[in-house]
Amino acid sequence: MRNLFWLLAIVLVGFSVGCSNQEKPEPETTAEEEFVWSPESFADKKIIRYQVPGFEKLSLQQKKLVYYLVQSGLAGRDIIYDQLYRHNLKVRKALEHVLENYNGDKSTDDWKNLERYAKNVFFSNGIHHHYSSDKFNPDFSREYFEGLLKETGHELSDEVLTAMFDPAVDNKRTNFDPSKGLVKGSSVNFYDPDITEAEVDAFYSAIQKSDEAIEYGLNSKLVRGENGQLMEKSWSVNGMYGAALKEVVSWLEKAVGVAENEAQANALKLLIEYYNTGDLNKWKEFNVAWVQATEGDIDYIHGFVEVYNDPKGYKGSFENIIQIKDFDASARMEKVAASAQWFEDNSPIMDQHKRAEATGVSYKVVSVAGESGDASPSTPIGVNLPNSNPLRVKYGSKSVSLGNIITAYANADGPGLLQEFALNDEQIKRAQDHGQLAGKIHTALHEVIGHASGQLEPGVPQPATTLKSYSSPLEEARADLVALYFIMDSTLVEMGLMESLEVGKAEYESYLRNGLMLQLRRIEPGKNIEQAHMRNRQMVSNWVLEKGKADNVVEMIQKDGKTYIQINDYMKLRDLFGQLLREVQRIKSQGDYEAGKNLIETYGVQVNQDIHKEVLSRSEKLNIPPYGGFINPKYVPVTDDNGEITDIKLEYPDDFLQQMLDYGKNHSFLPVEN
Repeated sequence: MRNLFWLLAIVLVGFSVGCSNQEKPEPETTAEEEFVWSPESFADKKIIRYQVPGFEKLSLQQKKLVYYLVQSGLAGRDIIYDQLYRHNLKVRKALEHVLENYNGDKSTDDWKNLERYAKNVFFSNGIHHHYSSDKFNPDFSREYFEGLLKETGHELSDEVLTAMFDPAVDNKRTNFDPSKGLVKGSSVNFYDPDITEAEVDAFYSAIQKSDEAIEYGLNSKLVRGENGQLMEKSWSVNGMYGAALKEVVSWLEKAVGVAENEAQANALKLLIEYYNTGDLNKWKEFNVAWVQATEGDIDYIHGFVEVYNDPKGYKGSFENIIQIKDFDASARMEKVAASAQWFEDNSPIMDQHKRAEATGVSYKVVSVAGESGDASPSTPIGVNLPNSNPLRVKYGSKSVSLGNIITAYANADGPGLLQEFALNDEQIKRAQDHGQLAGKIHTALHEVIGHASGQLEPGVPQPATTLKSYSSPLEEARADLVALYFIMDSTLVEMGLMESLEVGKAEYESYLRNGLMLQLRRIEPGKNIEQAHMRNRQMVSNWVLEKGKADNVVEMIQKDGKTYIQINDYMKLRDLFGQLLREVQRIKSQGDYEAGKNLIETYGVQVNQDIHKEVLSRSEKLNIPPYGGFINPKYVPVTDDNGEITDIKLEYPDDFLQQMLDYGKNHSFLPVEN
């Protein structure tokens, strides 16, 4: 599970300084010049670079482990493209071919528009926007593109070209509007195009078994067989995506040989078995072994993991995140994990929904060493896994905050949006003094406590089954509400996590600014909210705004013709967050679909069009793209005369398009027919 809130907070608000005892890390410099954090922007996206502090201090064995794990993820990069749309790989390879081979006039608007379109496709792992999931509309004609294909000797079928250029064809990657049909209205490649939502529901209801820890449907495409019956095509070495997964496994086998300890090696072996067989029992065994392998400096997230791209919440998208432990930051925040039981006991949720024992919660701040698949170029900043609730209850979970990604965002942005949208100097100063620490604490509470808290009532199926398309936004809301409720608790001051409740106040102000206003920068005029995390934030913010009206807890006020958020009573606002947390946990614990649907549809979907227009107008002049994504570092093996690796050198590329083209040449293993 991912926490994208502070990704937004840092991108949108631009915190510049931490609180007095939490100084912002100084940007490192290269040997030749100051490090350039954001080398370019295009469309609504900013490209950022991140550094990998601590890599040079690793042993050769550890460096090899990082290198092999990074390579294993890149080997599976083709998979996410095909998962997100059946024609994505064909379009991507055509774009790569044209960009590499066209020798004609590159000064025209058409060529510049084609380059921008290609960057959009590379950024989003396909022809649909990575966040809104709306299809990109090329700013060049089909005839122009067909001319480029002919000139460079490449072909695309009429079906693929129509998919690229006809706005009406497969225009939504993931649709969450039930009236349009969750499956039929989505173009993700998790289901054959003629399969209906009712058929998906019936199929998975029939195969659900007593072992609730098995994530049925996670690693397969649901297709219609020759006899018309539905069947699963497994994503495995001997099944669908086999050519890429075979390469993935070859790198993982190398990683086993340089693992830091036996537990780490055994978990990797189970992951290999899982990829080889597609057996979800092996995925279950891997998750148990992985969550219990807590020793060592290197860790990873690897597999078909998050289900946000599937409107039905079954299918996992391929992703890979390689991590190096940040020892100093992790030591500061481990207090949160160690106090998990206190948080559970003091939660405002119903007693029957509390865990008697908060098991095995671990928390680390890490530096990302490399990413691929669904985690790249656009990345989360916090992750809590495994997603299987029964495994989390019995074996615990791992929570990580991607510290160097957070640092990169902070260095790439300025304070412009904070200056524009904060109500007054007091709010600005509070954000400057306490905002960065507030972000770290929110992330820790969200991931470590929020996602790991609560339990289902006996006999209630998993939320993906009971809450359907509302499961993801409700789960993210639940985790956010845990963070919001406790960040204004004086116990956190007593624990030494923050110096005062001013940190909580900074968080409350930032969260409501984002949920009610700033995140609307990501929505096109006239449209409503469909993305799960955005629905979560608006639902929470709108609910407390409405429920607090009688006591004037929060209000949207006008000042000099502009709208601002003003909090009049922080402790009453905390109580409102607690009330909503209690209700969201009840909905999840009891599988109350109608109540969950009502919360999200009433408070989280509809956009206030007047506020939206104002936000777009005020932010346009600041020229700060609402989305950020990353260029990955490059690892270069140094070998001796016998071909043995003697060192791994770390390089920081600065050309996004060139990295995407290099990946296409060196890390593409799925065969594609045009």
